[in-house]
Amino acid sequence: MTYEIVPLRSATDAIAALPAGATVSVTCSPVKGIDATLELSAQVRAAGHIPVPHLAARMVDGPAQVARIAGWLRAEGVDRIFLVAGDAEHPAGPYADGLGLLRALLDADPGLAEVGVPGYPDGHPLIPAGALAESLAAKQAVLAEAGLAGHVSTQMCFDPARITGWLAEARAAGLTLPVHVGVPGVIDRAKLMTMGVRLGVGASLRYLRKNRKALGSLLSAAHYDPGTLLEPLAPHLAPLGIEGVHCFTFNQVQATAAWQASAS
Repeated sequence: MTYEIVPLRSATDAIAALPAGATVSVTCSPVKGIDATLELSAQVRAAGHIPVPHLAARMVDGPAQVARIAGWLRAEGVDRIFLVAGDAEHPAGPYADGLGLLRALLDADPGLAEVGVPGYPDGHPLIPAGALAESLAAKQAVLAEAGLAGHVSTQMCFDPARITGWLAEARAAGLTLPVHVGVPGVIDRAKLMTMGVRLGVGASLRYLRKNRKALGSLLSAAHYDPGTLLEPLAPHLAPLGIEGVHCFTFNQVQATAAWQASAS
């Protein structure tokens, strides 16, 4: 399981609550920028964990910054990243999408072993489904050409059928990368709903409103239980190549780590 944490003041406590040797995905804040992500990733690594910094293409201002990022990755010995386009309305430089930054970064020799890329079972509010599928296929091809491992981490989605349906279509279209399914951690239900709206997972929230059983389960408990989503997915893990869980903790790591320990 990968624990996702956010560059906020609470990140120090989040790192302290991680299980030993955890894989930790560090998000890229549109307010604090990529440097904050790299700084927090260094703290994660110093604490004995495996950092996976997020790099948002639209926040990179040009080749000089790409070279600095590649140099930092080599110097820190960080060989895994997660690459996204980012939600900035206007790119800071020439990289409008994750594919463009991926190509530029690989040319800068960052010493990577694995690159994660996003998948969108719920779709994207600004990008047509066809364009998303084409981009994912292109990233897979670039990684294969570079001889790098890769994986797809899905956005937060509450609908198991939507996840499996999307992934079945992607597999049929040629997706071979392993998938890490994105799941909320054990977090306060009000915070989950608030963060869900901010993250743009409107389709999943609409699913909850229509599915009274799922909505009732979420609202009747003080905290969201990741098993609510993972249990229905269990029969599909091997057939659909789901090999990991990407857990959105919103820095509430302690409760999620306790849940993982109890579920192991």
